[in-house]
Amino acid sequence: MSDILIPSFGESITSATVAAWHKGAGDAVARGDTLVTLETDKVSTDLEADEDGMLEILVPEGAEAPIGAVLGRIAPSAGTAVPEKEEAAVLPEPENTPQPDVKKVASPPEELPEQAHEPSETPREKQSAGPEQAAPRFIRKPMSPLRRTIAARLAQVQHQAAILTTFNECDMSAVMELRRQFNASFRERYGTKLGFMGFFIKAAVKALKEVPQVNAKIDGTDIVENLYYDISVAIGTDKGLVVPVLRDCDRKTLPELELELAALAEKARKGTLSMQDLQGGCFTISNGGTYGSLLSTPILNPPQSGILGMHAIQERPVVRDGQIAIRPMMYLALSYDHRLVDGKQAVQFLIAVKNAVENPVFEL
Repeated sequence: MSDILIPSFGESITSATVAAWHKGAGDAVARGDTLVTLETDKVSTDLEADEDGMLEILVPEGAEAPIGAVLGRIAPSAGTAVPEKEEAAVLPEPENTPQPDVKKVASPPEELPEQAHEPSETPREKQSAGPEQAAPRFIRKPMSPLRRTIAARLAQVQHQAAILTTFNECDMSAVMELRRQFNASFRERYGTKLGFMGFFIKAAVKALKEVPQVNAKIDGTDIVENLYYDISVAIGTDKGLVVPVLRDCDRKTLPELELELAALAEKARKGTLSMQDLQGGCFTISNGGTYGSLLSTPILNPPQSGILGMHAIQERPVVRDGQIAIRPMMYLALSYDHRLVDGKQAVQFLIAVKNAVENPVFEL
């Protein structure tokens, strides 16, 4: 018999919630079967069976338990139960069992139409029994640990930081032309698509170097300036928003960024992000344009002091060299902590991002 234990997820996580049991109590399980999904305030993970046997559940779905708690057990299977049932199922009927006379027990066929046309009082009786109950107008359910954490952090940052948002726009023509020319060869060579996010990560790193105040944070009465460029990227999942981190983005090529981003996005969809994937980060990028957002005011990811919001690309008339031209344009939004970043610096940051995106450096 083996115990199913809640594993350690890191020092900051002390408990986990049983999100779902994928096998029922008493079910036969095999080594490698997915047994249960656990959720914490940061990650979601699945536990697998480490041996064959019968599942015993000790902690039900929706319950929270501390790290190290026993969720259930895998007991040895009872080998004699199945053969007994199989023998009982194939016992022959006694030879002297009388066969029913079909003509005697069958109802006369002419009676069925007559009964079908007879008026029934059952519907009226049911109606007179009382009014029908109205359908429920709402459903109440507990928040998941991840959703509780998201709610708490968003409320916390609204009260702790002086959040301000400034806007600009950028012409996406150059990036879109690069994607048109090289997307097929990029996918063939690296096994992933050439997206927009890699260009914006490179642009954000360039802007952070030019405006280091955005790459800083407040710690008590001190200002901590980061000398590294770990970029957090917001990814929406069915269970909520997660923000994994791409490390040392200033040292990576565009293909390396796209490959790492694709791997993190896949882990986010499967719910297999680790604590290491989520910790740290000095600046965040969020792409609301994925869902069609034209403009938004992104909220800070504490303790960071800045977040860049990307939005949907739309063809709009713009003036180029005194002439009206139709260009694919994207609105950019920078939310920042005004306690640390001045308005002038925020505008300088957005202009640096805009210039980098409109004049991309591409290496295949």
